[in-house]
Amino acid sequence: MTAAERLSHRAASAGLTVAVAESLTCGRIASALGATPGSSGWFLGGVIAYDNEVKFGVLGVRRGPVVSGECAREMAEGVARLTKADLAIAVTGVGGPAHAEDQPPGTVFIAATFQGETIVEQRHFPGPPDRVLDATIERALELGLRASLGD
Repeated sequence: MTAAERLSHRAASAGLTVAVAESLTCGRIASALGATPGSSGWFLGGVIAYDNEVKFGVLGVRRGPVVSGECAREMAEGVARLTKADLAIAVTGVGGPAHAEDQPPGTVFIAATFQGETIVEQRHFPGPPDRVLDATIERALELGLRASLGD
């Protein structure tokens, strides 16, 4: 069972709503969640905040570095506030191939907000951009599942 399917089962069985805020993954987490059976019953949608001004203006991220744990936290909390979701997942980072904001390729920040409590992780995923994105998506869904279980 994929991480998206596990999160789908958890959301459906617990009556939770889910939303996402994505920068690095540019909508791929939303696509994974939306493709699971029954997602219309719990998946609210999300914000693709690839451009920094969307992070600042729509999600309420404070101006400053966007490849950071604080940005990921504010993205998750912002989309939770906008959608009133029980669980919100957010990702920001550097897919590569070049550095951004003095962070090397593969640096990723993931946040999950569940009913007002937020957890943030920093990860480094090696490899080309497509592998960084795949690993980010999987880890973000796993972190969302973990947050929804209160771990």
